[in-house]
Amino acid sequence: MAERKIVDGRGSFCPGPLMELIVALKSSQIGDELEVLSTDKGSVNDIPEWLNKVGHAYISTTEAEGVWHIALRKSK
Repeated sequence: MAERKIVDGRGSFCPGPLMELIVALKSSQIGDELEVLSTDKGSVNDIPEWLNKVGHAYISTTEAEGVWHIALRKSK
């Protein structure tokens, strides 16, 4: 299994982490897993909602030491 690509959105505020994810998805292949790191709690809701809207697979969200880890798989 391939390593997850990390999208580091720490220190930026909405919609920064989502915008960084969109850029990363453009250079990713279908089936690739990505993990967004964000210190903006709004990303916890915004990113999964956006993934659902555009058709990518949401995997999970966890929090560690003030950083949210949002995992997903590129589906299209």
